[in-house]
Amino acid sequence: MKPDHSPIVNRLRRIEGQVRGVAQMVEDDRYCIDILTQVQAVKAALGRAESEILKRHAACCVSEAITSGDAAEQKAKFAELVELFERAKR
Repeated sequence: MKPDHSPIVNRLRRIEGQVRGVAQMVEDDRYCIDILTQVQAVKAALGRAESEILKRHAACCVSEAITSGDAAEQKAKFAELVELFERAKR
């Protein structure tokens, strides 16, 4: 059974709308602090989306690799996560 991605897609579409709103604020020459406040809200919303996707990855992909007993697959999934977190620090 294919997982239901609609909650994440809906969240990302809301974020897309927020970003368009920020662009409109810039075009309208709105007060910088108001724009920055909205940028922070977008970043927080992206962080929540990222967290949800990471949880799904752990629950599905990583979990399947662990239960498969395939050591190479387990190492590959672990390496992907390590690389992801290393890129985030750059």
